[in-house]
Amino acid sequence: MRFNTPTNIIPCVWILVLGLFGCQQPEPKADSVFEFVKEHKDDLQLSVYITAHTVERLLAQEAGLREATSLMMANGITKVYLEVYRSGLVVKPALLAEVTDYFSKQGFEVVGGIATVPGRDFGVRQEGPLGWFNWQNKKTQDDLKKVMQDVAPIFDTFIVDDFLCTSDTSVESKRAKGSMEWSVYRRSLMTELATSIFIAPAKSVNPDIEMIIKYPQWYDRFHLFGYDVESGPRLFDKVWVGTESRGQYTQRFGFVQPYEGFVNYRWISALSGAKIGGAWFDHGDCDALDFIEQAYQSVLAGASELVMFNYDSFVNGHPGHHHMRMDLEKLVKLAKAVKTNPVTGIPAYKPPHSDAGGDLYVMDFIGMLGIPIIPVSKYPTDAKTIFLPTQAAADQGIVEKVTRSAEGGARIIMTASFLAQVDDKGVLSKLAGVNKPVIDPFKASQVLVEGNIMETELPLELEARLSVSGAETLLSAAENKVPWPFLTEYNNIYVLNSHTFSQADFDAVGEVLLSPRPLGILELADEWTNLIRAVFNDDLPFEMEAPSRVTLQPLTNGEVIIHNYNKESVEVHLAGYEYTDSDEFSGGSLDKKSGILKMAPRSRVWLLSK
Repeated sequence: MRFNTPTNIIPCVWILVLGLFGCQQPEPKADSVFEFVKEHKDDLQLSVYITAHTVERLLAQEAGLREATSLMMANGITKVYLEVYRSGLVVKPALLAEVTDYFSKQGFEVVGGIATVPGRDFGVRQEGPLGWFNWQNKKTQDDLKKVMQDVAPIFDTFIVDDFLCTSDTSVESKRAKGSMEWSVYRRSLMTELATSIFIAPAKSVNPDIEMIIKYPQWYDRFHLFGYDVESGPRLFDKVWVGTESRGQYTQRFGFVQPYEGFVNYRWISALSGAKIGGAWFDHGDCDALDFIEQAYQSVLAGASELVMFNYDSFVNGHPGHHHMRMDLEKLVKLAKAVKTNPVTGIPAYKPPHSDAGGDLYVMDFIGMLGIPIIPVSKYPTDAKTIFLPTQAAADQGIVEKVTRSAEGGARIIMTASFLAQVDDKGVLSKLAGVNKPVIDPFKASQVLVEGNIMETELPLELEARLSVSGAETLLSAAENKVPWPFLTEYNNIYVLNSHTFSQADFDAVGEVLLSPRPLGILELADEWTNLIRAVFNDDLPFEMEAPSRVTLQPLTNGEVIIHNYNKESVEVHLAGYEYTDSDEFSGGSLDKKSGILKMAPRSRVWLLSK
């Protein structure tokens, strides 16, 4: 389908905003975009979240409602989330009912939402590093419960946004915690309150209301602050997932890698089953390409709805919206394909509530090396290749499971942090041909490439001063020209001596949730990147050679999606994979010569096998 040129349904100020960002292509006609997405909403739906303050400020007058209708239609948005409370502001139920009725008559689906953060005299603020609630306090519980009882009759569906969590350390919470660990206490508390504050009050006044929990994107930290990924999907009717990776090169939101959105969604999906549905990302710290890249990774992970936070960014304008409109057909086509042929790859085992040790967010960085990591919440018994970061050590039966997999011929890749923390009396270290590591993170400013010592652009971080007892060292990093194993192999068992982040790294800079700094593992020489990738991808039917920050995501039908997240053009070689000369995204010809695929900066291709 080809959209028509714009009509006057797009406000003039909006066209001016687009012009300021250099969007010279004709924009789709608003009603055409809207109808196109409605027609294909079973494959992919676009939604927008409107915060409580914006509901009161912009939607209390008919002019604001008309403006919102135009903006949403122009951008293919068919569902709107109306927030009922945020930061002390409770929107009057009468206004919510009026706005819901207005949007419903315009053809939009309307959902209620809440951001559970304190403000003014509403609830009680926690004692802790972030602006969250003290959920143990009765006033917090009573205030939120009343809001739910007041607004639930208005909506058929309701979502609980981020912040269903706490890091409160008040005397009140310490008393309630008793001898429990903080993470255990908080998960128990938030599981109980999910029912008593949100689900039960809402369903008591509106039995048919559908309740959604939305998990944020910091999956390796959930259990510390009360998010229970086992009880949440059981209690709520639906599960939505944050895929807001934002800018990978910037500090504001934590140097988060684009692959994290895929990892977070797929891991929560493994725990939620058929209840999984929507992905949620925002505009903060995003340039135009960051914004649309979030959409692609969300769809590749399996999302059938993209919730964009928030409406204010549509009022103010953002260059990512142009990319979203121009790529709508591609995203819908991809969503339809992924529904029947999901991304496949190498399972990485992360049980629920598992600590990450020195492997915080390691899966994000491994994915950025062109390794199609698929996070799983249960041990992948039948997998031919298995990645075991520290998180896998939480499984009490892990030693027997790994031993059985190894005996069955599986390729096992373990991190040094996993081996150091697993309670195995050295059994798995012996299996890997190394001495049991002792955690001692350090930075190496040199690597060995073909026998030569080379300086690294960023230090490469290692977890331990690893020593081998039979294993072959495939890659070595050097500290003051003293080499240390970074990657070893013994009887098809590999040890990756990497270090991403630990709690100490977070504490050192005052970070709580997200990656505290960039890592040298993404700045390695191509020879290193290609070797690490080859070790992980050995069971794939082809081999890829490319720099880091080029992701590889094969579908189960043999098609392949490749993203270049670099700021520069790259060359990609796929050995053993014969593919057609056209890109399924654009329909245009691929730039390839002598088997080398040339990719522009921040671009993607969809390859079909011959």
